[in-house]
Amino acid sequence: MLTSFDDIPQRERIIVALDCDAGRAVELASVLAGHATWLKIGMTLYYQEGPMIVARLKARGFKVFLDLKLHDIPFQVRGAAAAAAEYGADMLTTHAMGGADMMRAVVEGAAEGAKKINASAPITLGITVLTSMDQKALSAIGVTRSVPDQVVSLAQQAQQAGLSGVVASAQEASQLRQTLGNDAYIVTPGIRPAGSEVGDQKRVATPKQAFSAGASHIVIGRPITQSADPAQAFENIVEGL
Repeated sequence: MLTSFDDIPQRERIIVALDCDAGRAVELASVLAGHATWLKIGMTLYYQEGPMIVARLKARGFKVFLDLKLHDIPFQVRGAAAAAAEYGADMLTTHAMGGADMMRAVVEGAAEGAKKINASAPITLGITVLTSMDQKALSAIGVTRSVPDQVVSLAQQAQQAGLSGVVASAQEASQLRQTLGNDAYIVTPGIRPAGSEVGDQKRVATPKQAFSAGASHIVIGRPITQSADPAQAFENIVEGL
């Protein structure tokens, strides 16, 4: 059992991914108000609308997970993280494969941006191995470690660099919880309620499986956002935990 996240209701640890345009994102925010706490903005929505989409969702009372997967030289990611934090992002991602210097730059930039608006620094997460990748895909890019070993190695480097936690599939969550300790954020995408289509995801799990494995937060998109009744779909997931 977790200790650091036990006092947070599981419904507040479900992040709804808004993989849609701005109009639909705002519509979904209105529908999910009073149900969900976290909304995720990915690259497509952010590149279409810019930082103001963060402000619009924050104004509606949501916490915002800005999932831009920063990966560049330290100077660039420091500036990007500072800008994201200044616009109010509560959670940021960077690729752990970018190395220790880059990850430290994200932490520093996030703190700098938050200071400008007198806010707490956002949660910073290292992307380990994308949930759309399996062993074959990892081998194709020259990584000889197994998926679990690669995930753990990158997670350890992320923790040493000062990140708040990592993004990994639920399949690695249990081992990561043992490795990183109770305070680390372990955010698991690729979550699908039982019976849902997996889409382009390779390493998937149900919400209950992910939390039981040690995830601090889970990310769910299409099973909620493409439902005829997104609020009810969200509540159905909560009831199944």
